[in-house]
Amino acid sequence: MKTIFRFLLFCLTILNATTLYAQEPRIVINPNHYICYRASGAISVDGLLNETDWHNAAWSEYFVDIEGSLKPAPRYKTRMKMLWDDKFLYIAADLEDPHVWANQTERESVIFYDNDFEVFIDPDGDTHHYLEYEMNALNTQWDLMLLKPYRDDLKQNVAINNWNFNGIKSAVHVDGTLNNPNDTDRGWTLEIAIPLDALTELSTSGKLPVEGEQYRIDFSRVEWTVDIVDGKYKKRTHLVDGIEKPLPENNWVWSPQGVVAMHQPETWGFLMFSDNTVGKEAYTYIPDPDNDVKWALRMLYYREKEWFVKNNSYTSDIKALGLDKYILKGKPFAPAIRMTFTLFEATLPGQNRNTTWHILQDGRIWKEMK
Repeated sequence: MKTIFRFLLFCLTILNATTLYAQEPRIVINPNHYICYRASGAISVDGLLNETDWHNAAWSEYFVDIEGSLKPAPRYKTRMKMLWDDKFLYIAADLEDPHVWANQTERESVIFYDNDFEVFIDPDGDTHHYLEYEMNALNTQWDLMLLKPYRDDLKQNVAINNWNFNGIKSAVHVDGTLNNPNDTDRGWTLEIAIPLDALTELSTSGKLPVEGEQYRIDFSRVEWTVDIVDGKYKKRTHLVDGIEKPLPENNWVWSPQGVVAMHQPETWGFLMFSDNTVGKEAYTYIPDPDNDVKWALRMLYYREKEWFVKNNSYTSDIKALGLDKYILKGKPFAPAIRMTFTLFEATLPGQNRNTTWHILQDGRIWKEMK
């Protein structure tokens, strides 16, 4: 009963925080990328990051606000790094924080009510059937599968809360003292070993990653503003319609979304796998040549969803959507659009003329080969 209640509470939170239609980013989306090299040996998941392989793995860029350049830089630094082998995708993160605290102790509780670290992975990049994982400084975990983003199901019945990463490993090391307001901490580090079996079943091939294969991935850090009151941490509050509520949380991410909406997989970063051993020969990141095509279709999707909210129907009129001046690879944007009042499908050829990209009104995007 407690689990059901917590999940219902989570659903209410999501409904309050999630718009019922897609939000077009208010910044230029230029996703970060990370080349993930193979570990040379076993990784001990203890939160300490003291293996040679971790020293050889490059740190990511420091995290930024979820809205990117629209907001100031985060007040504390966060960064991550990754490795892999035939069994696991390893993730390490370093979170600067002068006051490390956490309260949630039950698995599958709503971890982001505390400060937390979150991982989002969409192995095949179609924006559907992706995975979310959250943990706090107590190493309390919550994992779930999303059938599609909340924006693409008006009933919000998209989260499978009883889904688990079977065999996942995680650990936390606090550089300081947890839940002690009387001192100043440096922060906390964490390690996660995600079983590749859980990822490959959602990938394009269904097999272990091969060199150059890419997943969509992003990371989020939720950080609440707290004060020390009577020797305890207390979330800072403000009045909302006469009711005292906590200040909105800070959302700091690796690759920004341009809106306060983490569940927009098309704006996440890219994880590229390399078979090279970390610290040995470098591998060059190669973008998907069809990224521009996919993004053009995504822009159409944003505008169609906005049009539907205003007109209760979709349209095939590119000019009405404000995309008649859009240039794609030096040519006017000219997708083929099939539609009814409540459905649409748009297509564009890929870089390879034997490839066609499709996008639907529910946001799913996929490739058809002739």
